[in-house]
Amino acid sequence: MPELIKAPTQIPVPGGKVIDEYVGRVNSGESAVSVAKMLAPGGWTEPFQTPAFDEFTVVLRGTVRVEHDGGVTDVSAGQAIVTRAGERIRYTTPTEEGAEYIAICLPAFGPELANRDPD
Repeated sequence: MPELIKAPTQIPVPGGKVIDEYVGRVNSGESAVSVAKMLAPGGWTEPFQTPAFDEFTVVLRGTVRVEHDGGVTDVSAGQAIVTRAGERIRYTTPTEEGAEYIAICLPAFGPELANRDPD
């Protein structure tokens, strides 16, 4: 039977980024996949991480910068990027307007699976 998800669970992140998780470990108990909408202010940055999940990111507004071992990739509104489990990456929002984007993770995102570098 279909399961309606009435609302996301909001997960605040240091630096002012907000995660609205619709499907995943926190909001629906799903461990296979997570779907979340992110809202990050301009200049937001997070530590490098080596996630144990693939992440599919679709940028709705603004620019998301992905730093990786091969360099830097800027992803603009209307574009997407795929990062694979085991890649060392860092997401930032380099422009003043920040970014709004959708992140789909396989398996579902979990802080312990992000494998973030110590600050």
